[in-house]
Amino acid sequence: MLQSSLPWPPVQAAGKDSCWAAAMLDNAGGQISEMSAVSLSFFNSLAASAWQEIADTFRQISQSDMCHLEIFSSLALQLGAEPRLWSRCSPAGGRCRYWTPAYLPYHTDLPRMLAAAIDFKERSRQKYLVQASWIRDENVCGCLQRIAEDEILHLQALKGLYRKYVPPDRGASAGRPSL
Repeated sequence: MLQSSLPWPPVQAAGKDSCWAAAMLDNAGGQISEMSAVSLSFFNSLAASAWQEIADTFRQISQSDMCHLEIFSSLALQLGAEPRLWSRCSPAGGRCRYWTPAYLPYHTDLPRMLAAAIDFKERSRQKYLVQASWIRDENVCGCLQRIAEDEILHLQALKGLYRKYVPPDRGASAGRPSL
């Protein structure tokens, strides 16, 4: 499993907060979420089966992301939300939208697959760090920052695979990520 060696903060919210709960629900089941990450890594591990190292890396990332999914769902519950795989469509507490596999970029072309996975991980990391800047619960922020550390390891692994397996001339058509 690709996870940081940093210790985990307590997965324990200090109290109820509907705004913070909505953020955790979005982290669990929104478009840029751990459910999307698990599903994307699972698909990519199968689609990359011709490259054992890449398939194994996606499996390890998926296992790590399952832990993140459990943490965000648990925090959402503690913060007062029902931990379904959904997110609010509007910040004012409007209707919820269930997670859908239509959120995922399904690529079987290796350069595009890796580039999309790198982009997804970077967007996730940034999202969690932004949330940690406005949420005022020490443990929730600690979990967000710790998960962002895992995302850095995932990014490093994926970028390393990209450099190793994608020739420079093929990467241009895939939207070569900044490595």
